[in-house]
Amino acid sequence: MDFNPNRQGFVSTINVTPFVDVMLVLLVIFMITAPMMTQGVNVDLPQTKTVQTLPQDSDTLVLTVKKGGTLHIDEYEITREELTATLKKLVTKEDDILYLRADSEVPYGFVVQIMSDIKAAGVARLGVVAEPEEE
Repeated sequence: MDFNPNRQGFVSTINVTPFVDVMLVLLVIFMITAPMMTQGVNVDLPQTKTVQTLPQDSDTLVLTVKKGGTLHIDEYEITREELTATLKKLVTKEDDILYLRADSEVPYGFVVQIMSDIKAAGVARLGVVAEPEEE
């Protein structure tokens, strides 16, 4: 608000330039940081010919098995003993999908055991993540 002695009363105008500047800076920050937040845990995925892209929904649940056998739900590390109980808490609806990302160096038997634990937690829909083959 500004007081003008030549006019009667206050002038009530809003200067929107600082507001627009702040909003543009916030927009740029979110545009830069949003792709970085969806990366997750790095693993060397196996390659296959037919691969679909992983959905980028906010409620997508990804279980990652790293080379050393460590487990991560999204980017949070858990133990195998905690896996079943944690999945029972996180997967509440029957149509929820859990995506399994396993490093190509992880033994097949260990991946099957993890899949058995996932089934024991009551997860009905399981997707396996892979990379496309290089030609």
